[in-house]
Amino acid sequence: MIAPSVHNFRYLSLITLTAILGGFLFGFDTAVISGVIPYVRTIWHMDAMLEGWFVSSALAGCIVGVSVSGWLGDRLGRKKMMLLSALLFMMSAIGCALAPDIWWLIVFRLVGGAGIGAASVISPMYVSELAPASVRGKMVTFYQLAITIGILAAYFSNVMIQRAGETESGLSNDMVWRWMFGVGAVPALLFIVMSCMIPESPRWLALKGNYAAAQHIVTRISGHDAAVAEMDMIRSSLATAQVKLADLFRGRYRQWLIIGVLLAALSQFSGINAVIYYGPSLLEKAGFGLGEALGGQVTIGIVNTLFTLVAIYTIDKHGRKPLLLWGIGGAVISLLVTSLLFACNITNGWLILLPIIAFIACFGFSFGPVTWVIINEIFPVSVRSSAIAIATMSLWVANWIVGQFFPLMLQRTGPSFTFLVFALCSLFAFWLSWKKIPETKGLQLEEISKMTS
Repeated sequence: MIAPSVHNFRYLSLITLTAILGGFLFGFDTAVISGVIPYVRTIWHMDAMLEGWFVSSALAGCIVGVSVSGWLGDRLGRKKMMLLSALLFMMSAIGCALAPDIWWLIVFRLVGGAGIGAASVISPMYVSELAPASVRGKMVTFYQLAITIGILAAYFSNVMIQRAGETESGLSNDMVWRWMFGVGAVPALLFIVMSCMIPESPRWLALKGNYAAAQHIVTRISGHDAAVAEMDMIRSSLATAQVKLADLFRGRYRQWLIIGVLLAALSQFSGINAVIYYGPSLLEKAGFGLGEALGGQVTIGIVNTLFTLVAIYTIDKHGRKPLLLWGIGGAVISLLVTSLLFACNITNGWLILLPIIAFIACFGFSFGPVTWVIINEIFPVSVRSSAIAIATMSLWVANWIVGQFFPLMLQRTGPSFTFLVFALCSLFAFWLSWKKIPETKGLQLEEISKMTS
């Protein structure tokens, strides 16, 4: 998983694998809803507004999780926060599977959302704080890869359970969606167990004055000489005047906070989760049956995963900015073509799926992974947890807006106008990446902090 130039890449790989399980559960919980919607919509006779609330309830929970994760992450530490998010995942999976009605289902979706929100802040930050500079981009990108694998796993799981329900002696419709949710308890349990086995973030330990423990962890990862140099840089950074949370809202720090907030929000306003949440519904509108639509969604999940691998193997070589520009540019074109096809009513068969797949591919090696890398690099350690939480909050608020109002947009303005809006948002993201976002490859986090201060 990790480059062998790292002193102890097996140890670092174990740490990374544990942390990115939060990303896997993030992706699984995000995508499992796409298979559930057709069943619960029929069982509980949901209108567009209730359907939007059902989907976005987890996102509302995410906002709650993000809002407390920065504060708790600074006080309890990164490790304890990952364990807490794992416990919330477990509660949600079991609770959703056993929910007696739509309102209890929404409650447990909120609980799971809180876990997703906390993990989306803490897991990539934890990885970035342990990673050597030479592989930090790759390691944080593994978090996005885990999200895509979680999405893909949910798609495969949904298809297998849905097909089991189609057999003569198979599951009833009411049991199909319950099993779709319940499967998530397995990776949640694994996340709980592995979170108990990893060390605390050395930068958090240093922030709390525990330099000996911090140096021990860095030495295990990078070797003695590299650890001494890195700890000297961390000590020097912490010895200077500490940035306070209020400082993020003025001067140059405000600029970087705005960049982080905008990049995170625009990654969602590109429409990625509209495709993930409502992929089967979109494909059904394009003439696919439910089984075919779920199969098409698996194709989308595979493409998303494969192109995230492109980011993993190029982000520390070519840098963050080129990936953003090429990927977002391709996303704009793909969304415009999708909008045009819907406008011309060319929506039957696989033709409509091609630009959607192209959009997913472009998102997979740019917007998806690079956003997490950028927002986990540009803030100083003394406020990193809170600053990342603010940027991640904007991501989840944007995600909630898309989840809540996408069904209404489809119903009232049609898919052509909806995808045009996504294209325009992505065009703004292209300008932001071109004009405002710095290149940070190969730099220590403390060096980046000096550059952005």
